[in-house]
Amino acid sequence: MLLPDGKIERANEVFGGAMNNEHGLDESLHPIPVSRMRRWLRLYAISLAAWTVVGVMYIGADITRRLYWDIPKLWQESWFWSVRVIVSASLTLAVLWLGRRWPIERRTWLRHIGLHVLFGAGFALARAVLELAVHIPLDAALGLGREWTQSLGNAVAVVMIFGFHEGVLAYWVILSIQSAFRYHEKFQERARQALKLELHAAELRTQIVQAQLGALKMQLQPHFLFNTLNAIVVLVRQQKGLLAEEALTRFSDLLRAVLDDRDAQEVTLDRELVYVRLYLSIEQMRFPDRMQAHVSAEPELLDAAVPHLALQPLVENAVRHGIARRAAGGRIEVHAFRVREKLHIAIKNDGAGAVRKGETNGGYGMGLANLRARLEQLYGSEAELHTAFGDDGATTVTVILPFRNLASTEKETLLLGEFAGDCVG
Repeated sequence: MLLPDGKIERANEVFGGAMNNEHGLDESLHPIPVSRMRRWLRLYAISLAAWTVVGVMYIGADITRRLYWDIPKLWQESWFWSVRVIVSASLTLAVLWLGRRWPIERRTWLRHIGLHVLFGAGFALARAVLELAVHIPLDAALGLGREWTQSLGNAVAVVMIFGFHEGVLAYWVILSIQSAFRYHEKFQERARQALKLELHAAELRTQIVQAQLGALKMQLQPHFLFNTLNAIVVLVRQQKGLLAEEALTRFSDLLRAVLDDRDAQEVTLDRELVYVRLYLSIEQMRFPDRMQAHVSAEPELLDAAVPHLALQPLVENAVRHGIARRAAGGRIEVHAFRVREKLHIAIKNDGAGAVRKGETNGGYGMGLANLRARLEQLYGSEAELHTAFGDDGATTVTVILPFRNLASTEKETLLLGEFAGDCVG
């Protein structure tokens, strides 16, 4: 018979849902789902083991008492406790169901506690009735000869005296253990949810930082690329065709290197110096008689991590504000060295036209502001950016980074050619 969709869903709710077990059977066809049956069997096994421990303790106490008072038939009452263990373990499943159906929680604790007071008394009475139903007929059949089972009144009195208050207490112990497990599970679930939320928040923060860093890089890359193109345009206007052609070749190398690392927020110092040398070689074509440049770094620092395109705006500022404005030109030095656990990269130019303190200049300010923002995002307080002005007009910008090696995938050696003045090295 086919059921409407609504009735099928209702059947799944009642019987726990249709699940395929390890034998490929549809559990919704069984009156009790196999998974639920296995769960209750596990619970029964656990409760039976717990009650067995309790029963052994009582049997031990009873045997000790008989030995002390020299009472024969040491094991006579072991049957009594064995029956109590089995009956109590069986009724424990009912207690667990009641505890799950009417849990003691903050919103309903008063009403549910009243219910469980009644359920506790019912548990004790039910256990007493089941024990009597077992003891009286089996004692007669097995001939155990226990006096208290010979009379129904005595049997009821013994079972109630030695079992009712204990049954009520056992009910609340079981309920308390179940509540403790339930609260523990809820605590663990809340902890897992909190961890998920924290991880999600961390991922969002990382995405925001990556987006901010990406925006800063996007702001920086077109800026220096257009400035480099303008430098090449000057060579074309000066009708220096061969130099312009060589500059375009170097510009294509620079553009390729930048695009290769477009997704990286950090590169090796060696890779960053590739950009610097390429850019300076192009500018040196533009100012062959007015510009001297020197790039150096200790060999053991070449794998140090630095922000992608961190030095480019600083070197560009040194050319634009220190060399281009000065008729006599000047010298640009880029030097990387290590001081304890910090990497220092100093960019110095001795041009008299360097921007002084208090002066405003959009290009120069944007480059420094951009770099400061990126350093703050990447390293926080561990990175520093200092600008120093000498009495002779020289300007030195120093970037200080936490020293950390970054695996380098390749090394590039650039042959920058010979130009007037020092060779970029």
